[in-house]
Amino acid sequence: MDHLDQLEAQSVFILREAYRKLKPLAMLWSLGKDSNVMIWLAKKAFMGRVPFPVMHVDTGKKFPEMYAFRDEYTKKWNLDLLLGDCPPVEEMDPTLPPAARSAARKTAGLATMIEKHKLQGVIAGIRRDEQGTRAKERVFSPRGASHKWDIRNQPPEFWDQYATPHEDGMHIRVHPLLSWREIDIWRYVEREGIPLVDLYFAKNGERYRSLGDADITSPIESNAATLADVITELETTKTSERAGRAMDHESEDAFERLRVAGYL
Repeated sequence: MDHLDQLEAQSVFILREAYRKLKPLAMLWSLGKDSNVMIWLAKKAFMGRVPFPVMHVDTGKKFPEMYAFRDEYTKKWNLDLLLGDCPPVEEMDPTLPPAARSAARKTAGLATMIEKHKLQGVIAGIRRDEQGTRAKERVFSPRGASHKWDIRNQPPEFWDQYATPHEDGMHIRVHPLLSWREIDIWRYVEREGIPLVDLYFAKNGERYRSLGDADITSPIESNAATLADVITELETTKTSERAGRAMDHESEDAFERLRVAGYL
């Protein structure tokens, strides 16, 4: 087995463990590269179909290309899509910086969906290498009844044994891509032929490395117009993956405050 085979096998195992232990279970679908890889892995894990719903927590501010992708691949992949709206930014914590306050809408929207569908498990496509706070996550990460993440009280995970503590109102976040790196995602996309939103590929000297809301996400300078070009670029770049995310250029603790409160 090569490196990608090992990552794939680990993720398939995690997805099957989540499906066995947590019901009701749903997968977050942000329409980005990581969540598309997750759906692909779930199809591999469960004989070509995704056996649980996928959820899009919709801020109403995604790029038009992302909504078109969602509509097309919901049908092509035969997905059970759950849509949820987000409250207005005026209802969010006014002490947060502007971009983080806008992003907080997703936290509230996700909490509403979890409560509405009484979910015990939520599969999310985060990776440890993407942002420092995410490096503190477990594969199976408990969230309290108020959806909060207690960073200092996470269960140990030895020998791929994942705890699923359960109390009324709590749920487990499951992270099958936690050990993947950005370049692993792209190499896997290339190997498997996984469809992506074309905003990831350069046009007129710019492309998006990370996709979020259109009003708080910016492109980077790049001429990487193909999968091979993107992989070559990532092998040498020193620019952060989230360099185009406005939230990451605000106060240092803004992202962690969101994560603790239940952010994706």
